[in-house]
Amino acid sequence: MFDAKEKNSDVLSPAMVKVGGAHILPGIPFGTVDQFFTPAYWQMRCTEGEATGHGYFTDSCGSLLEEIGFCILGGFGITMEVNAAAFQLLRENGVFDSSERISKEHLRDLLSGPILVQGHERRYRFPNQKAVRLSASLEQLSSTKFDDLSDLDFRDKISRLPGIGPKTASWITRNWRRSNEVAILDIHILRACWYMGLFEFGISLPRDYARLEQRFLEFSSALGNPPSVLDAIMWDDMRAGGSRLVRSHVPR
Repeated sequence: MFDAKEKNSDVLSPAMVKVGGAHILPGIPFGTVDQFFTPAYWQMRCTEGEATGHGYFTDSCGSLLEEIGFCILGGFGITMEVNAAAFQLLRENGVFDSSERISKEHLRDLLSGPILVQGHERRYRFPNQKAVRLSASLEQLSSTKFDDLSDLDFRDKISRLPGIGPKTASWITRNWRRSNEVAILDIHILRACWYMGLFEFGISLPRDYARLEQRFLEFSSALGNPPSVLDAIMWDDMRAGGSRLVRSHVPR
């Protein structure tokens, strides 16, 4: 994991050492491995990550219903720890087991109370909004079929559920289908790509999501690392302190 105070100093493979002035894509300098958040740095980090044997797919929550619920509960402004704790609370209360419609009022009541997160009581940030979205999506899922779909068609169908945008739909697709055909472009990934010059400023999501995703997938291919590894590594390092380091250079 990235540490802002101490950089990993493992021996690097000669294949990763390239001329600092080279460009991995037009207009994107490759940089060197000792420069934080350059393409060379990300290639080195991905190679380290893949060497551990970790595929960087989130373990499946169980059912597709649970997977969708887990991802709806996450997103901007909600840490992974709170996300996981809120999901576990709903699972323990049978939200994903019932064949009956779960009301938004019941979900809101569950999410409005204190949630135990790593031994401490916390408040879930958006109980009303997420209760409405989750209730509507769970109801619609009962009549939605996902058989014989490609990964991208699966994502497209998921994105039609209430309150699910392209990032959340991509997250569900990655987890459920083990897909490398999508990218999960959250704020940490955006900041990393802004910092490298891979993405321009002034973008608008979800309008520009497909175009940015294609750019990210091209970058991943140029690095020679699967997007499932690249965006997971980026997310982890930027979340651990990278976003704070680059905040003066990129949009907040």
